[in-house]
Amino acid sequence: MERIAIYGRTIKPEDYPVVKALFEAFAFYPTSFAIYGPWADLTSGHLSLPQKYFRFQNATELESFDADCLITLGGDGTMLSSVQLVGSLQTPIRGINLGRLGLLAAIDKKLVREAVQTLMENRFHISERTMLKLDSDQPIFGAAQFALNDFTLHKRDSSAMVTIHTYVNDEFLASYWADGIIVASPTGSTGYSLSCGGPIMFPDAKTFVITPVAPHNLTVRPLVISDSCVLRFEIEGRANHFLATLDSRSQSITNERRLSIRKCPFPARLIQLEDSSFQQTLRNKLGWGQDSRN
Repeated sequence: MERIAIYGRTIKPEDYPVVKALFEAFAFYPTSFAIYGPWADLTSGHLSLPQKYFRFQNATELESFDADCLITLGGDGTMLSSVQLVGSLQTPIRGINLGRLGLLAAIDKKLVREAVQTLMENRFHISERTMLKLDSDQPIFGAAQFALNDFTLHKRDSSAMVTIHTYVNDEFLASYWADGIIVASPTGSTGYSLSCGGPIMFPDAKTFVITPVAPHNLTVRPLVISDSCVLRFEIEGRANHFLATLDSRSQSITNERRLSIRKCPFPARLIQLEDSSFQQTLRNKLGWGQDSRN
């Protein structure tokens, strides 16, 4: 690891020492840096960045730097945003958690020096995460029609429920009468889908989960399907506009849109340090097996 890209969206004063410790830890190794320009501007006057660094603002500029890895500074939202930036470049990503829960950006900010040492000593492996690919008759999310966590269709505001006719491999599955529907990847199974009663899937599972949001039929439950399936949706309701999301991005759509979801042709590549695992993350972040009385 010699060429390191740094990405962030915001920074709080209490995080300045963490970022300082990060660059101090890298100072022991022969590294060159690329830093996301808007984030670098936010640190002006508060932090001393490396004297020489490559400034990037988009995927094309990041590609020209040819980074060995990209480190995100923030929460899971920042990491999801970095996946959209990296896209098909396949740059490995590792997140340092400056947010709250941090299931994706799992490295605690107190352990930033140890994380740098582990990274630079190549004590890690790459976890390839399946992503979702949105196909639509008209592009509604620009060029980045993919998501690491989930795709959703949802009613807008306080409007009445929607009906989402759902097809699997062009065969009718069901009409969901609900506030919305979530299609989550294994990585996204610990996000919005989980809060709506969906199952947790291991990151290497070859599956998607369809999770209804507040269904009006109590027999409707989350459904796990193979990630080789193609899902197609037709949406209707009393309102004229609905909400479609890909991870943290959202767009208003009409029922004229024709939408389908399939497995993205390229994965997201996340750096998994050798002393961490998905099981460990579940225990630490979700408090599994812990008793607050002890």
